[in-house]
Amino acid sequence: MAPTTFGELVNIFINLIQATLPLLMGLSLLVFVWGLVKFISRAGGDEKAVTDGKKLMMWGLIALFVMISIWGILRFFYSSLGFSKTFGLPLLP
Repeated sequence: MAPTTFGELVNIFINLIQATLPLLMGLSLLVFVWGLVKFISRAGGDEKAVTDGKKLMMWGLIALFVMISIWGILRFFYSSLGFSKTFGLPLLP
């Protein structure tokens, strides 16, 4: 269904972001856990695998931090600018 107004187009993009955000957060968590597994399993042996595990853990944490920060910033602006609808952004504890 093609959007007929700008509001419908914006809603399509918002729904797309809402659908992909949990997937991206899950992938970044998976990258972190995979790095942790590589780090723990090779802790006594292969130094290259240990450094690769550390890098994966670091990038996973950076990705999670950036996504949660953007989520919080958007939530702050929505509430401070007086939007009544939060566009599906859940409340963060």
